[in-house]
Amino acid sequence: MIDNKFTSFKIVGDFNTDVRSLYEAWATTAGIEKWFLRKANFYTVPRRTREPEEFIMTEDTYEWYWHGYDDTAVEKGSVLEANGTDSLKFTFSGGSIVSIYIYSRNGVSIVELTQTNIPEEADLSKNLYVQCQIGWTFYLANLKSVIEGGIDLRNKRLELGSSFK
Repeated sequence: MIDNKFTSFKIVGDFNTDVRSLYEAWATTAGIEKWFLRKANFYTVPRRTREPEEFIMTEDTYEWYWHGYDDTAVEKGSVLEANGTDSLKFTFSGGSIVSIYIYSRNGVSIVELTQTNIPEEADLSKNLYVQCQIGWTFYLANLKSVIEGGIDLRNKRLELGSSFK
């Protein structure tokens, strides 16, 4: 019998900002580069590069680059859903799927991030369940820091390498 408890996880964060600002932080090149990526390229179906403030759409593809890595470390994937207001879904590492849902509750905005379809791996250093949870926890904390205080917690110096190596 296969144990599915390590094939998905959910992380939830609260933010003192509006839902629209959080959606823009996830769904535009300019937004996602402020807290998550060194460089993001989103492409339309005819392969036009989206403008920095332009919202991504369902069926777009992407190339993502992180601080701490050179350009040979690139994540490529597809936007599976983008509703323009409060939810996104995209492919991610190892064929997994990340879903983002943003809503308001009790005067704050909430981001629910769920990663599913995570392949099983016995080696914890390669285990996406562990590594992605660590990474997303940091990046959601950084999103909160950037949005609420303007402080970016990422190491941006290539010579120091990534914090997640």
